[in-house]
Amino acid sequence: MSHIAFKNSNPMKKSLIRSVFALAILASMSSCATVLGGRVTEYQRTKPAPGKPAREIRAAALIADVILFWPGAVIDFVTGAIYRPL
Repeated sequence: MSHIAFKNSNPMKKSLIRSVFALAILASMSSCATVLGGRVTEYQRTKPAPGKPAREIRAAALIADVILFWPGAVIDFVTGAIYRPL
């Protein structure tokens, strides 16, 4: 049925609608610290040894992940991007 809606519209409008839709999906599947936090350092990727202090978490990125799209927080923790660099 959706192809009927685009049948009489111009190609530019069709392309714009598809681009906006793709961008919305991409944004919802991304995570804040991974996208906005910059390059992930080795310190962020490496789990601290026993007896060493725990890595600090970027609170703003965690809050943004929870509010905007909570699975993004999982991605940030897996990649290590949620942790503050040294």
